[in-house]
Amino acid sequence: MSKFSAEQRQEDGKSVLVLSGHIDEDANLESLQPTTENEIVIDFGNVTAINSCGIREWIKWLKLMPKEKKVTYVNCPKIIVDQANMVSGFIPDNGSIKSFFVPYYCESTDNEKMVLFSEGKEFTGSEVNPPEGVVDEESGEDMDMDVIEAKYFKFLHK
Repeated sequence: MSKFSAEQRQEDGKSVLVLSGHIDEDANLESLQPTTENEIVIDFGNVTAINSCGIREWIKWLKLMPKEKKVTYVNCPKIIVDQANMVSGFIPDNGSIKSFFVPYYCESTDNEKMVLFSEGKEFTGSEVNPPEGVVDEESGEDMDMDVIEAKYFKFLHK
C-alpha cells in the first residue's frame, strides 16, 4: 500500500495541492481532479520519495491537466529537482518551479541542511543568487552548497 496522500484546497484564487509521502505505482493521482481555478500550485514539501513507476504515473496525470491552466511547483525537495532535471515532461510546458530546496554541507561536523531557494530572491529566471552565510548551527561554521550547480540548476534553463 502506498504511503501517499494529497490535500486539495482553494487559496487566493488558486487550487493548492499538498502532496505527502511516496509517489509510486500505488499513489492515487487520478483522484486529484483539476479545479476551475486557472492556476494549480503543487506543494511537494512533504514528498519523501518518488520511483520510476511514480514518475510514469505523474506524467500521465499531468497530461490530463488542461493546457490553459498554469502549473506551479513549490517546496520541491532534492528528489523532485533531480526528476525535473532528468525526465522530459516532469514539469509541463505550462509549468514552472517557484521554490526548491538545495543541500548544504559542513565538512567538519558532517551536517547537512536543506535551504529553500525562492524565485525572485535566490533565483531569477536562470540566474542563481545563493544566500550568503549559510551556517551550521552545531559548529557556527559556514556551510558549502553540496551540489554541482551546472547539473542541479539545469531545470532553470528549460
